[in-house]
Amino acid sequence: MWPTVFFGSKLLAIAVFLLGCQHETGQRLPYYNTPDFTPVFIESETEVAGKIPHTIGDFSFKDQHGKTVSQKDIEGKIHVADFFFTSCGIICPRMTKHLKLIEKAFPNDPHLVLLSYSVTPWIDSVARLKKYSLTNGIQSKNWHLLTGRKSEIYQLARQSYFAEEELGFNKDSTEFLHTEHFLLVDQHKRIRGIYNGTLELEMEQLIADIKTLRQKPE
Repeated sequence: MWPTVFFGSKLLAIAVFLLGCQHETGQRLPYYNTPDFTPVFIESETEVAGKIPHTIGDFSFKDQHGKTVSQKDIEGKIHVADFFFTSCGIICPRMTKHLKLIEKAFPNDPHLVLLSYSVTPWIDSVARLKKYSLTNGIQSKNWHLLTGRKSEIYQLARQSYFAEEELGFNKDSTEFLHTEHFLLVDQHKRIRGIYNGTLELEMEQLIADIKTLRQKPE
């Protein structure tokens, strides 16, 4: 069973805080520049590059169709990232079910990409990911289940997506990666939201935040 140590009061406090901030700021989404997920609100979009240097790093992995997916496939697009493994018994199927709500809300939207990175890529081959996608009814051509070198996936997860927050930022690939976070990333590969992928209620907020980014491309 997937550990849930990272999803207690801290994530709830972040969610409550952000809901209040978004209400006060007219639904402007914060930026996240550090693994402690301190929200940063920018008054002028011309200041973003200077104040928010952190972006998702380059990558190249194979998806469930054997297609190479890289940073080029998310250029100028919004994307949602999560981390899972096909042999996970309870938590991952729930996360996949909830990510399907995003798939349903934005059917084959060319401006939105879903990236599900395997944390057991030495097990999750292209063929295994294909079987998982069929079993779970994944239909969107923009939803990629990704596998590749373990060290590269783990580094991207911890250093680029801050997937385990501060607790995981300095870990290396010898320590198992486990997180229930969904990460929302904008058109310029900057992190704009963090959500508990096991909670359906948070998917409503994720859908709303995607719509905010879609309405106000940055």
